[in-house]
Amino acid sequence: MRFLAIFVLTVLSLFADVTSRIIDVPTRSSVSERLLVLTPESFKAVVVLFAGGHGGLQLSSEGKFGWGEGNFLTRSRELFAKEELMVVIVDAPSDRQHEPYLSGFRQTKEHVQDINAVLAWVKTQTTAPIWLVGTSRGTQSVAYIATENSSDIHGIVLTSSILSDAKSNAVPEMKLERLQMPVLVVHHRNDGCSLCSFDLTPSLMNKLTSTSTKELLAIEGGQTKGDPCNAFGYHGFNGVEQEAVTKISNWILAH
Repeated sequence: MRFLAIFVLTVLSLFADVTSRIIDVPTRSSVSERLLVLTPESFKAVVVLFAGGHGGLQLSSEGKFGWGEGNFLTRSRELFAKEELMVVIVDAPSDRQHEPYLSGFRQTKEHVQDINAVLAWVKTQTTAPIWLVGTSRGTQSVAYIATENSSDIHGIVLTSSILSDAKSNAVPEMKLERLQMPVLVVHHRNDGCSLCSFDLTPSLMNKLTSTSTKELLAIEGGQTKGDPCNAFGYHGFNGVEQEAVTKISNWILAH
């Protein structure tokens, strides 16, 4: 498989030992996936991050976000890198760089094919274990991909999971019984999004019947602003990003 790499700023402002680059990975015919990759000087695992919402980050060749930089996972990318994790942020594919972006696409064979190509590229860079981490709508990508391809994925982390959705399969409605890998579920106790009520987390945990290990990590505190489903509500771990990232990273490195 041919990979096109475009290198951008090599030093991050906060952590001088982390390099940042943009990679375009060919996937389906005439389609590519653009990635923002943060590589610490040393790392022990890889986290592939899937933002919520429509998922169209519109990454430029210089690593600028057209949308979604405030998303919990994207704004916390340097915190993950500081925890000795290689970070790979996934944009929508090149043939979906317009509305509706990933909406209606997250549970498709084409999405799985695209991410399989991303995972293949990651494996050319390192032998470190690969984890998929999603937040909000991103959990629909992560859970579906993991049920379709377990061979390249060491484990998954589901944060602010979609637990109820009349328009598409919520995470508990997927074939989670297929998952034999470690699964960490992270949720704010006060998540005010109607699709992500903490009270519904048992519906997710109870479907994880075959995992090698699983845990529900409840986060408290922080603050909420604006729409309870947006990235700066409790839904997006506003004000407790460092705590959430540290606990996620410690769990990943322990498993």
